[in-house]
Amino acid sequence: MRILVVSDTHRDSWSLQEAILRQPKAEVVIHLGDGADEAEMIKHKFPEKQFYMVRGNCDWSCNLPMEQIVTIEGKRIFFTHGYAQNVKYGLYQLKSEAREQGADVALFGHTHESMTDYEDGLYLMNPGSLHGMDATYGILDLTPAGIVTNIIRL
Repeated sequence: MRILVVSDTHRDSWSLQEAILRQPKAEVVIHLGDGADEAEMIKHKFPEKQFYMVRGNCDWSCNLPMEQIVTIEGKRIFFTHGYAQNVKYGLYQLKSEAREQGADVALFGHTHESMTDYEDGLYLMNPGSLHGMDATYGILDLTPAGIVTNIIRL
């Protein structure tokens, strides 16, 4: 199963829609915050896709949770915006929370810097920011052979 992972759209609904259109095989979209308004609007255009969202530090007056964990294809995915885990100063807190939740994957945003990593059974991904000249998003593929993470430039 393919999952589209986006973050930090910052009111750029065009880029969010474009990323979804470029990944027609993605059955799930996970938005990691700082764009709750446009994610809420866009999800109605794609009723065939499952959307999961958390709030970011710029999503004022938003009722979304700060973090979530979902199980898809037998893999536990922990996702958050990252500001509450202080990801701009390191990933220790994020990794600790994800491991406490028994996660296979930890997704976060906030830094606007894309990255993927694997450490002792935990996949990490920050899709970067889907806003601006260097917009990026992430793809998380859950396959029978394992988990694959990729960063794609819009």
